[in-house]
Amino acid sequence: MLLASARRDAAAFAELVSRYYKPVYRMVWRMMNGNAETEDVAQEAFVKLWQNPAQIREAKALKGWLMRVASNLAIDRLRRKSHADIDAIAEVADPRQATGAELEERAVTARVNQAIASLPERQKLAVTLVYFEGMSNISAASVMDISVDAIESLLTRGKRALRESLAEDWRGLLDELSSKAG
Repeated sequence: MLLASARRDAAAFAELVSRYYKPVYRMVWRMMNGNAETEDVAQEAFVKLWQNPAQIREAKALKGWLMRVASNLAIDRLRRKSHADIDAIAEVADPRQATGAELEERAVTARVNQAIASLPERQKLAVTLVYFEGMSNISAASVMDISVDAIESLLTRGKRALRESLAEDWRGLLDELSSKAG
């Protein structure tokens, strides 16, 4: 499929986008704290692949390459301009009544997202790749172009910061959300 995409086969490229868009989008969404430009950044990563597919030599490296390119684009976009706080924007009312469980889940999700958003960029990316995208430490280190020891250090510091921020229930919150992210 990668070879066909390299030959500008639109159907093969559409299949690659279909396969990898959701994980790339989720990672960018977390990196950009839910910013409205998330979709633009995710799409830009795929445009870079379309423009120069020869950058990928092996199909098994494609997901890591897309994640690395998308995370770099997100970081660049965040550094270029400040964004409005997504929490400051009024939410559109849901026409159906939310149940207690849905309200609780939304509160948990908002609390975890806020804690993750407060992490430094590299810790946020490491936590997102490993806990929300299910990557191994080795794969995440490859995406971030750092050593496995460095990813483990980022994860340790990120978990410590989340533990402090989320108090006693931090592990349960992360487990619950990471199981729903897949």
